[in-house]
Amino acid sequence: MNTPNVEGGPRTPARRPYALVRDLARSLARPSSDTAPLLSGASAPWQRVLPYVAAVALVASLLPTTVAVLGDGHDVGGGVAGMLATAQTAPLLLAVARPLQAWWIAAPAHLAGAVVCLLSSDSTSAWPWTPPGVIGYLALLTALSLRERARTLTAVWLTTGAAGFGLDLVAPGRSGASTSVLVFVLGGVLLLLGGALRERGEARRRLTEQVGISEAERARRTLLEERTRIARELHDVVAHHMSVITVRADSAPYRIAGLPEEALEEFTAIGASARESLTEMRRLLGVLRSEDNGGERTPQPGVDRLFPLVDAVSRAGVPTTLSFEGAQVRGLPPAVDLSAYRIVQEALANVVRHAPGARALVTVGLASRGPAGERELRIEVVNDAAGAPGEPLEPRAEGTGHGLVGMRERVRLLGGTLQTGPTPEGGFRVAAVLPLAAHPGTDGAGGADGTEKGAGEGAGREDVSTS
Repeated sequence: MNTPNVEGGPRTPARRPYALVRDLARSLARPSSDTAPLLSGASAPWQRVLPYVAAVALVASLLPTTVAVLGDGHDVGGGVAGMLATAQTAPLLLAVARPLQAWWIAAPAHLAGAVVCLLSSDSTSAWPWTPPGVIGYLALLTALSLRERARTLTAVWLTTGAAGFGLDLVAPGRSGASTSVLVFVLGGVLLLLGGALRERGEARRRLTEQVGISEAERARRTLLEERTRIARELHDVVAHHMSVITVRADSAPYRIAGLPEEALEEFTAIGASARESLTEMRRLLGVLRSEDNGGERTPQPGVDRLFPLVDAVSRAGVPTTLSFEGAQVRGLPPAVDLSAYRIVQEALANVVRHAPGARALVTVGLASRGPAGERELRIEVVNDAAGAPGEPLEPRAEGTGHGLVGMRERVRLLGGTLQTGPTPEGGFRVAAVLPLAAHPGTDGAGGADGTEKGAGEGAGREDVSTS
């Protein structure tokens, strides 16, 4: 014995069909929230206008035809025939944007037309659907299938079949001329095909959205990876200076005789603060460093390491020339020194990947700008077109290049500018300007502590070519 259906309890078998009918009926009262005209998202203008042209053509042809069929074939009066024909065909114009609302107007009109025809004559003409009524109703179902959900389409199809079956039961003598089965079958086929097309379009739209989201996430992940990499490298630079501060503060009492007690306490506090800062930086670096990266064991490179880099690139098949312009590049701030090397490294790596066989020119120099003569480091890497035809060593992926992302982040960190783009000769150019004014204590001619840092064994050389 079935137990009463309480709130939250299992539903009895007797209530399941009722719930299904209720859900189908509710779906007929809930049209899709999308009210854009059919094909409004098409790229070609003629495709966006096509639904309106089809609707106007159907109404213009079916309206007078329906009036004639109702009047001549079923002896319906002219006024009544005109009102029924208008109610059956005019909703096709509304169906372009709101097909379910149009169905709510046209379906009762078709049902009323069948009743009027039944009462007006006992003609053996097609009934309960007239030929123009069949065409207009199937066109309406097609528009409906391209907009509404599957449950709504099922409810429309079952309602159409039930109405036709009920009319056939009322007038069994006209069953030989009945068009209910024809409309029921053809309508089901059109609803099924249209629904499948709509689902396919929805799937493609969702796939396009997912692709866009994936591209955005990939770009964001690339940016975060580059920022993490830059943070790890800058940690090494800053940690070196913090270590120097700690050593000098701790050794000051032994190097300088006769320091007062206040000075000794100040040096002790400075050393303790520096060691605490180093500890915090190492803790932060542990978060930034990936699990498979155990840490760097070599000093961070600078402009003095450009000559070995150029040699390595030339051995990789890209003849490269390194040129220094203006004053000798030495004593750069550590962040600028490291960023300059990484920018040249990434630019040459892109040449090796995407333009094998091309020649590259690297130009590095110090310059002054503005009335105050602010010093800045200028870097330019230019390559010509690929020297030999063939595919790049690595395919170019739009929007996912780590090299340009890293360059932009480094330049933005230092407050500089970066220009990238193709050259008229078919090559590519990368130009970066890194200001030195934001790094007090250095002027590009010597280190902060009065020492000089040469640009490797090639310091002072105006042009170095390797091929």
